[in-house]
Amino acid sequence: MSILTLDFITHKLSEAQNTADTDGYAEIEIQASTTLRSAAVLLPLTYFQNEWHILFTRRTDKVESHKGQVSFPGGATEEGETSAEETALREVHEEIGVLPNHVNVIGRLSNMITISKYRVSPIVGVIPFPYAFKIQNVEVARVFTIPLLWLAERNNYWEFTLHDRNRTVIAYHPYDGELLWGATARMTVNFLKTLELI
Repeated sequence: MSILTLDFITHKLSEAQNTADTDGYAEIEIQASTTLRSAAVLLPLTYFQNEWHILFTRRTDKVESHKGQVSFPGGATEEGETSAEETALREVHEEIGVLPNHVNVIGRLSNMITISKYRVSPIVGVIPFPYAFKIQNVEVARVFTIPLLWLAERNNYWEFTLHDRNRTVIAYHPYDGELLWGATARMTVNFLKTLELI
């Protein structure tokens, strides 16, 4: 997989910016009266042990929503923030202590509408590794990585339909004791599709 250079990944993300505003999937049915809040996450890429990894966090049981779930660093846009990149960089600093100037932002994925009524903008950035993370213990229980090519292996994830909600969910088999599923898994798969790995 020598094609997986930083230049290749950046180029594929640049090409994908010509796509629609959202990925065409929403976890809720959107009505004319539906009000969506803006949010952003950082999909952190890092390179070590001779391969690319994606960095994830696991939320604590103390947070208001999505307790104990695997996620990307991120959150709601705050007043005065003018871009999704600004929100994502602030959140990654607040949650795991990565300084904004240590993140090489290389692109973004299409927005996603989540069950919690957010329009989430996934920002892709490369961070150095290893890194002296400073975890915000109220929100984040753990920081860990999963190899990109493991995530791209079709046998490692599946899709199923929740008939009571009429939506399709993506879930991965556990990796290092962690279960990646839902919106974070869908963003991951969208990223892998952008890179033409799946």
